[in-house]
Amino acid sequence: MFSQTTEYALRAMIALTHSQGSPTTTKQIAEAMKIPASYLSKVLQALVRVKLVRSTRGLRGGFVLARTPDMITMLDVVNAVHPIERITSCPLDLTSHSSTLCPLHRRLDDSMSQVEEAMRATTLAELISEDNNCPTLQGQLQQLGELRK
Repeated sequence: MFSQTTEYALRAMIALTHSQGSPTTTKQIAEAMKIPASYLSKVLQALVRVKLVRSTRGLRGGFVLARTPDMITMLDVVNAVHPIERITSCPLDLTSHSSTLCPLHRRLDDSMSQVEEAMRATTLAELISEDNNCPTLQGQLQQLGELRK
């Protein structure tokens, strides 16, 4: 349902949230979060363009969140790289469906609306603070901490 770009953007933002304002390089994020570095570079630039992330050059440069994690939602991140497309008119161009969606497309759009709302209601701070006993994520974040030393 979500593109690989969306997945990578969310992973990168989790890594930056975990970094707590310390600049983190593309290489560090890529290695810890299992994202191809060349692809991650493009994803991070998209996040910079919409001002979710700031970048600094130089010896101690890298990427940091542009806002606090409690002010960035999953939907902000998704919309930065691959916005959720809502169905506003009949995809089949049927004139009989001109102003209303058929039952199929109405339900599909309702589903997208629910996903959109769940993402709007979830901040990065919530994602990082949940005790979900996910050893893989915890291992990746621990690795990120070690790479940054």
